[in-house]
Amino acid sequence: MGKLNGRTALVTGSGRGIGRAIALKLAAEGADIVINDLDEGAAAETLEVLEGLGAGARAVVGDVTDPAFPDLMVSEALSAFGGVDIIVNNAGYIWNTTIQNTTDEQWAAMLEVHATAPFRLLRAAAPFLRDAARREQAAHGRPRTRKVVNVSSVSGLHGAATQIAYSAGKAALFGVTKTLAKEWGRYNVTVNCVAFGHIETRLTQPLDDGPRTIAVKGRNLRVGLEPATLEQLRLQTALGRPGSPEDAAGAVFLFCIPESDFITGQIVECSGGAASS
Repeated sequence: MGKLNGRTALVTGSGRGIGRAIALKLAAEGADIVINDLDEGAAAETLEVLEGLGAGARAVVGDVTDPAFPDLMVSEALSAFGGVDIIVNNAGYIWNTTIQNTTDEQWAAMLEVHATAPFRLLRAAAPFLRDAARREQAAHGRPRTRKVVNVSSVSGLHGAATQIAYSAGKAALFGVTKTLAKEWGRYNVTVNCVAFGHIETRLTQPLDDGPRTIAVKGRNLRVGLEPATLEQLRLQTALGRPGSPEDAAGAVFLFCIPESDFITGQIVECSGGAASS
């Protein structure tokens, strides 16, 4: 029996990288999973792996910033699995420049994907969470514990050069987390946040042989870090290495299991002990 048997988890941005590792971790502990990605191919690959593990799994391919997306994600969970127990707001990307080169479009895009999209998904889930808690309270004297984990960044905690828009979006999640922990305590929903440091993904890949880009909604955005920057990050990290997607998934997992049922409104930094300045 896994720790999450009988639970249904929604994980945004889970076609690859950290989101995929989170989905696989939760599924390995028995959860049914509704995954999401902009890339249909990546979502299909992750779905195949989840089904190979024997997990109940569905995919909702689409843009988390689409106002119609949240209802689609929640409806898929309810129709396929009958409920929502865990929500992991993970989807996101970087679009970096110094402030003088940051456009209004860039600023809005970073806030939309990192703050507005999580807000909308949580708002869409609210009626189910409220009604389920009331039913369970009446029937059993206490609602089952449900979980929200918002994925942020050390850039939101400490700032990062060239990431003013990204940092602002990630910092907004701290307010969302602490406020919703107070609002949803009455429904026995815990709301916590993990702020990641240097995790090895395509966004932080080494630039050994020139610039790299990712395609996001018709834009080619530069990603990756210079080898000298990666070495500096390693030296500033107490554990002396970057984190893996599995390390990141482990931190999220801690907030999804019964052992954390009395922890809410918290922000945990998962950075290997990286220096804050």
